[in-house]
Amino acid sequence: MNHPSVHQERKVALVVGANGVIGRNLIDYLKTLPDWDIIGVSRRGGENTDRVRYVAADLLDPEDTRKKLGGLSEVTHLFYAAFQDRPTWAELVAPNLAMLTNSVEAVEAAAPGLRHISLMQGYKVYGAHLGPFKTPARETDAGHMPPEFNVDQQNYLEKRQQGKSWTWSALRPSVVAGFALGNPMNLAMVIAVYASISKELGIPLRFPGKPGAYHALMEMTDAGLLAKATVWAATDPRCANQAFNINNGDLFRWNEMWPKIAGYFGLETAPPLQMSLEVVMADKEPLWNEMVKKYGLAPHAYQEVSSWRFGDFVFSWDYDFFADGSKARRFGFHEFVDTEEMFMGIFDELRRLKVIP
Repeated sequence: MNHPSVHQERKVALVVGANGVIGRNLIDYLKTLPDWDIIGVSRRGGENTDRVRYVAADLLDPEDTRKKLGGLSEVTHLFYAAFQDRPTWAELVAPNLAMLTNSVEAVEAAAPGLRHISLMQGYKVYGAHLGPFKTPARETDAGHMPPEFNVDQQNYLEKRQQGKSWTWSALRPSVVAGFALGNPMNLAMVIAVYASISKELGIPLRFPGKPGAYHALMEMTDAGLLAKATVWAATDPRCANQAFNINNGDLFRWNEMWPKIAGYFGLETAPPLQMSLEVVMADKEPLWNEMVKKYGLAPHAYQEVSSWRFGDFVFSWDYDFFADGSKARRFGFHEFVDTEEMFMGIFDELRRLKVIP
């Protein structure tokens, strides 16, 4: 009998940022593919299973990164999805560039069979976080005034790749939605907890963002879809040294989506009222703890289910926020997701796991 590796060469994925919403969903997808071994890297590490082993490393510390990743000679694909937040976007550059640099240098030195480095980016490349930007954004759009860590990271990979046997790809999702607890950038969780608390207080579900944000064109990226696109771009030779916008493929406005979300929670809507969720939800922890008892919810701390600052950020976009996803289709990636179904599916999952009532 032939050994299976004759037919399928084993690939070893090193997923950096394994506990984030993107990394976690990427690992879940890789587990469904028979020809991958998976190593997850994060600050906290994780529980090893038969398919995934975890490494805890402080990627900001080059010495610790070398020590923890320097023995991983079997890695063929480095998937980089780590992120460190800072108070201002200018301060994001130093830590986020350092973590990528430390990871790549440690792995490259250790793994002679390294074939591909996949970089997770976003629409910050287009200046989407700064204000109204050119839409639909395209991969060929002109750059903007630095600092911007997404751009610096890609520049680093492009330079580093010169004359190497590995290639790189960069994935640019819109706002990513998927299931992950304790993740500070989880919009579906923001909405679910906000709606659950509104319901408990007997008030309608009001859109809390800027007036113009209710009517702007918007799109999102499902974390499962992003995982498939990431593996596709890392393994299809046509995608070598390319960047791709990855989005669900449909556009929406909150003014149409919001009433549907309210309906899911059995709530009425009322006219939007701009408010900072970070401020108005700051005193709701005692109420949340009562709800956990009352509805027999899983014992998650309020901090774990709160991403209010991120909600405020997304709901402040009173300008169109979308990119052209057709390059990925032209290169052969044809998956898409219905955004309304995506939201409802995540809410169903949050209910099933007793995160919300």
